[in-house]
Amino acid sequence: MTGFVILGVLAAAAGLVLLVTAIRHQSEQRPRYAAMLIGGMMMTAFGIFIAGFAIAYQRAAPLDLNTGNSR
Repeated sequence: MTGFVILGVLAAAAGLVLLVTAIRHQSEQRPRYAAMLIGGMMMTAFGIFIAGFAIAYQRAAPLDLNTGNSR
């Protein structure tokens, strides 16, 4: 595993913790929990994207542009 996969998993987990905390305190109507809700969603999405792209990059074959026929 690369560092980006680990970073993505940690970011997604931290984002989920923020989301759960914000949802539990939703009835208090405080701006702090609204910001936590938005930040948690953004951090979760960031973690999923970073980990997903890192896994896709590891699985993809290398691209060699010098082997194609010229037109």
